[in-house]
Amino acid sequence: MAIPVEEAIAALSTFSLEDEQPDMQGLSAVLSIERCATSSPTEYADVSAYRLSLTEDTKAINQLNTLIKDGKEMLSVLYTYRSCVKALPQLPDSMKHNQADLYLETYQVLDLEMSRLREIQRWQASAASKLAADMQRFSRPERLINGPTITHFWSILKLLDVLVQLDHLKNAKASIPNDFSWYKRTFTQVSIQWQDTDTMREELDDLQIFLSTRWAILLNLHAEMFRANTVEDILQVLIVFCVESLELDFALLFPERHMLLRVLPVLVVLATSSEKDAESLYRRVKVNRLTSIFKNDPVIPAFPDLHLSPVAILKELSMYFPSFSSQTRFLTLPAPHEILHRELQEYKRHYLVVNCIGTIRAEHDDFSIRFASAVNQVINLKSTEASNPDWCREVKGNMYDMVIEGFQLLSRWTGRVWEQCAWKFSRPCKDPVTSDSIRGSTTFFDYEKVVRWNYTSDERKALLELVSYIKSVGSMMQRCDTLVADALWETIHVEVQDFVQDKLDTMLRTTFRKKKDLSRILSDMRTLSADWMANTNKHDAELHVSHQEGEMSRPNIFYPRPVALTAAQVHCLQFLICELVSGGNLRKHGGLFGNSGSGIAVDDLKRLETFFYKLSFFLHILDYTATISALMDLGFLWFREFYLESSRVIQFPIECSLPWMLVDNVIESQDPSLLQSILMPFDIYNDAAQYALTILKQRFLYDEIEAEVDLCFDQLLYRLTEIIFSYYKSRAASDLLDQTFLASCNDEDKYFVKPILFNEILKLTRVKLLGRTIDLRSLLTQRLNKIIRDNIDFLFERYESQGLCAIVELQQLLDVLKHTHNLLSKDLELDSFNLMLNEMQENLSLISYSSRLASQIWTEMQNDFFPNFILCNTTQRFIRSIKGARQAPQRAPVSNVKSYFFCGSQDLNAAYHNLAGMYSEFFGIPHMFAVVQLIGLRSLPWIIRAILDHIAIKVNEIVPKIYGLQDALPKSIGLLPFDGGVAGSQKIIHELLTWGTKSELKAEVLQSLKEVGSALYWTSLLDIVLRETDTMQFIQTAPWLGLTIGSDGQLREVDSGDSPLVSLFKSAKAAIVSNETCQNPNSFHVMSKQAEAADIIYKKNINSASVLEYALAFTSAALDKHYSKLSANPKTGFIDITTSKDFYRIFSGLQFEYLEEIVLDSTSKKLDSLGDSVAWAGCTIIYLLGQQLHFELFDFSYQFLNIAEVENAAMAQTQSFDRAKSANHSQGYESLLEAMKKARRLNNHVFSMLRARCPLEEKIACAIKQSGAPQPRITFVNTLSAFETLPQKDP
Repeated sequence: MAIPVEEAIAALSTFSLEDEQPDMQGLSAVLSIERCATSSPTEYADVSAYRLSLTEDTKAINQLNTLIKDGKEMLSVLYTYRSCVKALPQLPDSMKHNQADLYLETYQVLDLEMSRLREIQRWQASAASKLAADMQRFSRPERLINGPTITHFWSILKLLDVLVQLDHLKNAKASIPNDFSWYKRTFTQVSIQWQDTDTMREELDDLQIFLSTRWAILLNLHAEMFRANTVEDILQVLIVFCVESLELDFALLFPERHMLLRVLPVLVVLATSSEKDAESLYRRVKVNRLTSIFKNDPVIPAFPDLHLSPVAILKELSMYFPSFSSQTRFLTLPAPHEILHRELQEYKRHYLVVNCIGTIRAEHDDFSIRFASAVNQVINLKSTEASNPDWCREVKGNMYDMVIEGFQLLSRWTGRVWEQCAWKFSRPCKDPVTSDSIRGSTTFFDYEKVVRWNYTSDERKALLELVSYIKSVGSMMQRCDTLVADALWETIHVEVQDFVQDKLDTMLRTTFRKKKDLSRILSDMRTLSADWMANTNKHDAELHVSHQEGEMSRPNIFYPRPVALTAAQVHCLQFLICELVSGGNLRKHGGLFGNSGSGIAVDDLKRLETFFYKLSFFLHILDYTATISALMDLGFLWFREFYLESSRVIQFPIECSLPWMLVDNVIESQDPSLLQSILMPFDIYNDAAQYALTILKQRFLYDEIEAEVDLCFDQLLYRLTEIIFSYYKSRAASDLLDQTFLASCNDEDKYFVKPILFNEILKLTRVKLLGRTIDLRSLLTQRLNKIIRDNIDFLFERYESQGLCAIVELQQLLDVLKHTHNLLSKDLELDSFNLMLNEMQENLSLISYSSRLASQIWTEMQNDFFPNFILCNTTQRFIRSIKGARQAPQRAPVSNVKSYFFCGSQDLNAAYHNLAGMYSEFFGIPHMFAVVQLIGLRSLPWIIRAILDHIAIKVNEIVPKIYGLQDALPKSIGLLPFDGGVAGSQKIIHELLTWGTKSELKAEVLQSLKEVGSALYWTSLLDIVLRETDTMQFIQTAPWLGLTIGSDGQLREVDSGDSPLVSLFKSAKAAIVSNETCQNPNSFHVMSKQAEAADIIYKKNINSASVLEYALAFTSAALDKHYSKLSANPKTGFIDITTSKDFYRIFSGLQFEYLEEIVLDSTSKKLDSLGDSVAWAGCTIIYLLGQQLHFELFDFSYQFLNIAEVENAAMAQTQSFDRAKSANHSQGYESLLEAMKKARRLNNHVFSMLRARCPLEEKIACAIKQSGAPQPRITFVNTLSAFETLPQKDP
């Protein structure tokens, strides 16, 4: 069934095509180059229909406009001309015989370029001749034809401006004479074989004279003007028109004002060809008015990188016009390079944008608010069907006034940018202040001196701000063009009809009642522009004239219509007003509206003047889009053709490009207020590309712009990514910074990161750049993904260049990076952080349980941690031994260190470095938490398995060495006698321990025991951390599983039924399935079953086994195959107190000797190289071999302590005179006894821990589940307990 069109349209109207992309760019380039409304599309052919005898004037205007159009093309050719000589090949000596062919090829190439110069020469001659003829035709004293009109004046001035610019450009281009000299040289070589070359030589001579003569075009124009009769009158009229337009701001747009300033000095020189003409001019225009204009504007923009100086023009032309050399009032004015220091400061305040940016900012804010309010009123007006006509006219009139004000603001602002650039070009920097990166360079391009080093940071900031204001206001006005078009046209219609139907009607009945000639002009004006169709009263001109003088007239009532004037109507109305005011004689003193002899009342003259100036505004308003595009065009900031030629380079680096300088200034300053404008300078590239294609019509310029834009945009992406990442990194580091650390700081504010709104930039999906639409958001996402991966890789490389103790710092930095990722993910769709982390850890395979970090941790443990770290059981920490068993492995330093790879800012980097330094000298519980968190439950079993294998390997290495020590002991070792006391016992022990020749073997056994003990204690720390982690997980899952902790500390279920998790999903499934609208009930059944499975899995994982218990069981299994060698069974069934082959005897002797060495040899570092790990390993092996009781009974240290206690007790019972002797007797053994007591306490601690975690009656080995939790699997046969071999006492 087809949907009705009305419903389809209504449905489409509900869709919103708007997105959240902010407005951070100007309008994209307008590709249309159609003629604008400011010029007549019919070339004023409709003027003849109004019967105003303006045929000659119209014809002259069209002729001048054609010359202006051609002249602008000549300007484009001359401005973009680049030397061809640089590209000419040079023949080597071996190819001199081909020189004739080279000359011919060179001639053909240069002839094409010289033909363009000949065309310029011919055009300027034709233009000068036609302009002179036109001025002579209208400068006759007798009034033979009507004119010149105001439009004619503008055409004359525009053509004269083109001639002045062309002459100035010809003077500035040094490559043209160079190419011509090569062209003439090649012509001489190739024309030897030609015939009849006299004509060509004459043309060459004429072209040479034209190119080599300064101001040749103006000299030719002067000769053409004064060839037949004088044109001083028309020149004086043009000067008066220029002066009044400049003083009264008659020029609405800045190009018109700059054009008037460029032609005025030339007009003054041409108009003062004699003393008489000069006096006549100064009677009409005071010299002070002219000098004031020249002094107020010493520099005028001519081309993007060329400027004109009116005073410099006057001084230079005085050499070519001797009659002007007597005008000392002008010649004494200072040129730009002659301005005194005091006056220079005044000019800087005038030209530099930074000095008026505060005013501009206030104007922008005020206008933006009022313009938005006016647009809202227009929207409300259109949404209201019936409204008050007066209110409608007020709203539309307000919109018209806002548009006029917007045009004036844009014109003034863009003109300021032009003028500041011209001022900078005229005042180059003398002493560039270079940075460290280019301090070695001593030579600079001229372009660098006028652009790169000529703008301070504040000036760049002000310029960027002004560019943003121009683009934002222009975009705001452009986007509502269709909305305000009817309001503007109706307002123009109202203005015109109110004037011609009401004000002119009043004038006809009062001021011009008896002046038939003037009344005819007023009637022509009404006939020309009155819209009687919109009038409720019928038109009767005679009725208006026949009214009696005292009769009160009723104003005409007309309805506004969106009907605008044409360019021809504006042209004719301006002509009629001039005729009315001046009587057709513009040569009268006082100017156009300053002529008091016209006989017109002051009020009527004021009304005529106001309407006359409004007519000029109407054309720009009607040409709304083209006017805004012209006022927003800032492409001139990129062009540098003159300086490319003077510097003899193909192109300048982007550091010299003003648009990139503005972008770079934002990046370097990182000013949050400028960050929103970081893309605005790229609109300059858009404008420059549009100008290169449509105005200059040079593809090579567009290619250069495109190449620079590609490079700059890539640089912007790179540096913007760094800025964004650095900011969010600093913000994340600030959020995660330890609060206790902040509380102890006196200057905690430096760790606070000021907010910067990157959200708007991160939303940009359509950036317009040279006709392309770029998804900036996507590009930033790609680069941020890459930089996060690079950061992870850098952190791993940094950790690999450090030791195992740096794991805490790695965890902190990865936490900061993860938080950074979370902050960025709020605005960007980044890859999963865990995915990137696993990717950089090379841990993406489903069958791989290792990872880059896990492998590095194990490598560090195997090569550095176990051999070189010692255990302090009291603090539960490992510290690096002063004298390790082996040197620490050599690690490669990390290269390409970037500050934002740490914490973003220097202060935060220092803070985190200090915090990480607290954990850099030891390994303990915090490090174990970091290990568990970083490698996760997937790689943790691999680490545990590697440690267990390491223990097994070390056990297998120890056993042969134990055999070697066993062989050195006597076959029978009895109890130490109490008779000899401490000294005797020590002597007996020394006699028993005959290991003097096996010191290396003994050291290897101690080192191996230390590594085994370190590994076992490492698993105990891991067990503590895993239990705490499991406890936290239980606290989170217990409420969903229906579990709680009873008063006895045991788990119990709250309800015997289903857990809350299962009940929730079952109830949700029942509620949804019972609904008839449910289309897929099977999926909810599956969800309910999955909840039951999750409940079972979580409950099974609550009672997880211990890693330490599994490690002990694994070690016991490794010792079982060596049991017969390390633990001999008693032959009689009783304890054999004389055996010397059991392991406990070896460990007892080792322990006694290294305790003795520590005490007796103060220079020994055995304790630093062994620590408490030896006791952990020895006691564990003794316990697992079932020798704990043997060790406690027969250990040399224990027996030594017992003998010392007995001896001290015996001494205490002696007489008082023997106590001094007893004290002297035990004085040398106090340190040894204290060390033995500490060793006994440590051994007792280890044994108690072993009895608690691994009872011999339930010795169970464990397997490791996939989740990393130990699980009971294999039961080993218990070894013979020492208590079972003791004789039992009869009851």
